[in-house]
Order: sequence, then C-alpha cells, then structure tokens
Amino acid sequence: MAATGCLWHADDCARVKRCQSLIRMEGTRMRVLITTHPEVSHWHPLVPLARALAAADHDVAFATTPVGCAALATLGFRGFPVGRDETPEEVAVRQARLTRLAPEERATVFWAEVFPQSRAGRMLPDLLDVVRAWRPHLVLREFLEFAGCVAAEHDGLPHAAVQMAAWRPRLHALLVEPLTRLRQSVGLPADPELLMPYRHLLLVTAPPSFLDPAAALPPTAQHLRPEVFDQSGGECLPGWMASLPERPVVYVTMGTVVNKVPGVLEALVGGLRDEPITVIVTTGRDRDPASLGPQPANVHLERYVPQSLLFPRCDLVVTHGGTGTVMAALSHGLPMVILPIAADQPDNAQRCVALGVARALGTEARSPEAIRHAVREVLATPHYREAAQRMREEIGAMQSLKEAVAQLQRLGERSTAVDGERVPLR
Repeated sequence: MAATGCLWHADDCARVKRCQSLIRMEGTRMRVLITTHPEVSHWHPLVPLARALAAADHDVAFATTPVGCAALATLGFRGFPVGRDETPEEVAVRQARLTRLAPEERATVFWAEVFPQSRAGRMLPDLLDVVRAWRPHLVLREFLEFAGCVAAEHDGLPHAAVQMAAWRPRLHALLVEPLTRLRQSVGLPADPELLMPYRHLLLVTAPPSFLDPAAALPPTAQHLRPEVFDQSGGECLPGWMASLPERPVVYVTMGTVVNKVPGVLEALVGGLRDEPITVIVTTGRDRDPASLGPQPANVHLERYVPQSLLFPRCDLVVTHGGTGTVMAALSHGLPMVILPIAADQPDNAQRCVALGVARALGTEARSPEAIRHAVREVLATPHYREAAQRMREEIGAMQSLKEAVAQLQRLGERSTAVDGERVPLR
C-alpha cells in the first residue's frame, strides 16, 4: 500500500483527483455544444436558448461549418468549425434538380440526402474530435442536424433537439437508412425505430394547437415558447415609421432563402401598392430593394427591419410561411396571407388556414389581383385576427426559456464524460 493509503493504481488516483477537481471547479456549470446547419434560418431560432443558457452561467459553444461559425462569432458565441461549406457549384446543381421536382417532392431531397447524408457525413468526423477535446456535458441540436446526436451517442452523452420547423412524420421514414449508415460508420448499431434523434428531449417551438392532430410527437416532446431573435446589433425601426398615417399596416416578406424566387415579390408589391394601406416590404439582406423599382409613398422598401420591433405596429403579415415568421406573427396576434414556396411552408400554410388565422395562395393564384383580394378579405374579416389573438394567448402560456434551461440542466446531470469515466455533474 502506498504511503497515502490509496489502494488504487497511481494512474487511477490521478484520474479520480482530476474528476473531483473538475466537479469542484464547475459546480452546476455545464458545457453545452450546439450543433446546427450554417444557414441563418437554422441557427437563428437557437440563439435565444443559447443566450439563456449562457445567462444561467453555462458554457455554450456552437459547432457548424466555417461560414456559420463566422456569423455566430459576430454575436459573441464560440464556434468550432466542423465539416465544410457547400460550394456554389454544389448549391447550383441541387437547385437545378429541385426546380425539376414538384413542390411536395423537394423536401425529400433534404430529408433523405442533404441533411442525414452529405452534410452529417462531412460534419461527423470533426464533431467527434470536438466532443473528445471540449468534453461537453450535453449536445443540443436543431432537429434537422444529425451529426450531433450520433456524436453524442458515440460518446455516451445526453442530447436534446430543438424543433423549429413543421413536424412532418411522413418524412421521418426517409431518415432510417441514411442514419443507420451514419451510426454504423462510428460503430453504433442500426436504429430501425428511429429512437435516436429524440431519445432524451425534443423542445417544440410551436403551440400544441398548431400541430397537426394526426401527427403524434415523440414521448420526449416538450413545448417551448418561441422567442424571436432578429437583432444582432443596433438595428432599429426606420425613421419614417414615426409618422405613418392612420391606415392599416401590411408587412410583406419572403424571408431569407426564397426571397429571390422570380416574380413573387414583384406580384406582391404590384397587387398592394395602390391599396389604401401602408405597405412595408423587406427584401432580405442579399437583395437590393431598388430591384423592385420606384414605388408610391405608401410603399416602403427595406432590406431588413427586425420583426420584433415592427410587428407591434402591423395589422397583417404577407409571407412565404417560414416557421420563424409564422410563429413571430402569431406571437403578436397577427393574421396572415401566405404564399408557400418550399420546405415546410406548405405545411405551415395548411395549419394556419385550418386554424383560421390566414388565407393561403397556391402557385396558380399568385397574381397581383389574387393577392390584393386575399389581403382585402383578411383585413376586413374579424375572425382572422380573433383566431390569431387566441394563438397569441396560447403561445404566451407555453414553457419559458428559463424553464427550458432547467430541463436541459437536469438532462446534463445524468452523466458527463471525464477522461473516459462517467461521473455525475454536481
């Protein structure tokens, strides 16, 4: 026996001391690794939760591609570059392929190939290195990023997902084969029942009544009040907002991805410019408002205005139906006219129509005349606003960020990896 009275090998003693030292140092602090795709629409919804975790004195870092890390760094977040960014040629080839598919088929390309195969496959090797080096207590991912949960399960870590787009069970079957290959590439068994993605916790940023009643959520699902992140710096309302006339204010946006679909914004502006309303159009940071041409005084063109500042002044939102904009509008009790383009937008439009908060226009009905008629109807019919205000009340009663942080804390307490050993997080 050594003079210290220790019955273990010296290496074991050293390892335990390092574990004890780490626990004493950290207390209840967690290291939370957040994995996401690099597009703004994927990581924007995660920022409020990341900030809430940091405010609770947890260490937060993102893992995404270099472009995504650079964007997140401007907000003060630590980033671990993993995988690589797609080349313009790769994006162009996929876009050309998508244009040949029917709208309902386009989502299958992302669910069966892009998200669980090409992107996850590129991210996973680097992500495993990050997990080994940084030793997070918990992996938190946006629900369409899949390398994070595979890396977590490979290292025995708990993981959680944040669902920020429409819940579409019909597409989940497409994940089984590519995720099985991804798991097997790191020595994990197949997951034919698709238990891995939501094994521990799924935070759903949509009110219960917004979800399709025929689409059951996993048993680990918990609802989280959607919080809008749209101010990365000193953005404020334009000066002309202070002197708007007394008439309805209609906000028009096609988001940050489909904002350049030919003819859509043009039809929207053309249908509304001569109405007795104030029209506020944001084209997106990557599209010049001047591309829409000269407009009358009641039409205001901007690249970007934070919706959190703008929506309290609005009466109606005309949108592509992206989940972020839809949830922000409903959080403010605003009715909508929706022109879905791709991704989860048709599903969102369908639910909004079913709930009575919106009119939806299909691809065959996007003329200026049809848009004008839909906006007139929604503005003139009280039940659209009344239904939207009921949704606002439901959203207000949902779980807060503080409560979600407490849930994640409890999940992180299950186990942590320290030098290959499993020790409790105090």
